[in-house]
Amino acid sequence: MDDPILTIEEREAINSGRWFTSLSPSLRHDILRCAFVKRYKDGDLIAARGDPPDQWIACAKGAVRVSSTAVSGKQVTLTYVEPGIWFGDVAMFDGDRRTHDAYAHGDTTILCVARADFNKILTAHVELYEALMRLQARRIRTLFGLVEDLNTLPLRARLAKQLVHLVRSYGVPNLADGSQTRIGLQLAQEELAQLLGASRQRVNQELKTMEREGAIRIEPAGLVVLDRDALTRISQADS
Repeated sequence: MDDPILTIEEREAINSGRWFTSLSPSLRHDILRCAFVKRYKDGDLIAARGDPPDQWIACAKGAVRVSSTAVSGKQVTLTYVEPGIWFGDVAMFDGDRRTHDAYAHGDTTILCVARADFNKILTAHVELYEALMRLQARRIRTLFGLVEDLNTLPLRARLAKQLVHLVRSYGVPNLADGSQTRIGLQLAQEELAQLLGASRQRVNQELKTMEREGAIRIEPAGLVVLDRDALTRISQADS
């Protein structure tokens, strides 16, 4: 599945990443010069819990599903890494083994930098240390925000916030009606429920309520957002 060349769309996804664009041109050049491409089919294992930290990774297409396995043996999805996002750098610094499994969600392309090359880039570009500190700070802020939402917001508001995020990251305008946006990331309701720490049944109930209110439309292929402003209002109603 390896292909040494990114497509135009994949390269654009990497180059337009918020964090990556903040780096100097010379640093971006050296990262891309050392990187190699891997392609996966839906459900393929990208990295397993316990693997050595041998690669720094960016998602260029599709999504990377990060999960853990409960004591019961059930897999629980923690997050989806979207195109343009880099991950795996924490393990590169502390040397500990991977703490979670990573799977391709849909046809997925990743860009990898070997640990030896990662260390060489750090030596050549002190700028990368500060940039990675900013990246970690952003992740910590996001994590604290999720914990706060989980403890202070009802499921309805958290679901609306998640849908707004998915529209922002994976929204595909409806050609027939420009006011509608399809969420391109295909998530089963069970997977959406796992992201919210709720049951599938409760998420299904809230989705049907939002559909009756005209905010979304539930289709066999996924969710279509009809009124993004309405979702934003729902997410802020109990904040």
